[in-house]
Amino acid sequence: MRHLFGHHHHHHSGKWRGLHAMVRGGGFWSQGGGAFDGNDGGDGFDGENLRRGRKFSAEDLQLLLLSLLDEKPSHGYELIKALETRTGGFYKPSPGVVYPALTFLEDVGYATVDTEGNKKRYQLSDAGRNYLAQHRERLEQMVARLQHVARKMEFMRRAMSGQPQREPEEGGWATELVQARGRLKQAMMMRSGAPADEQRRIAAILERAADEIEGTPIQPNPEG
Repeated sequence: MRHLFGHHHHHHSGKWRGLHAMVRGGGFWSQGGGAFDGNDGGDGFDGENLRRGRKFSAEDLQLLLLSLLDEKPSHGYELIKALETRTGGFYKPSPGVVYPALTFLEDVGYATVDTEGNKKRYQLSDAGRNYLAQHRERLEQMVARLQHVARKMEFMRRAMSGQPQREPEEGGWATELVQARGRLKQAMMMRSGAPADEQRRIAAILERAADEIEGTPIQPNPEG
């Protein structure tokens, strides 16, 4: 099964790094003219919420833990460290959250436990692997959001520090994409009070654009 929550089995890809500087506010304008606002596109899923431990339900955390166990058996503290590392430090669940989740996964048969002294080493069971496969789409969406937050925070960190942005081939965003997104957000803001018919016309345009984007196969990025 393809591992979602990581690149190969033990390599931490570039999109999980460099997120320690948390930039908040109403909006940020890049040098290229594109806008990235302080929330995360209106979906409420951003680095600050993750850092505070919000926006992950119990089921979400269980899926992330199962995904990590699908890569390799691990101790609880290793799973906590993996989550912290792969989100660049902005999401570090507490032991008081992770260990009850692992106990639940063991109780329902999704994980098995090997005891080594006073330490428990968890590994994915066949039932857990089946559960993970059944919820693959949900996990993919969650990881895609995490990756978006990671890239966004890296983009903002570099912009605020005056560093050049990474090229798309290096896991960054193309200038054209940044500018197009900024232009779209500006256009939407200027038409926020449009009458109903105009809103429906805009919605149809956005639906067509989304269909075209979703219809294009996603090419793997060399950075992960």
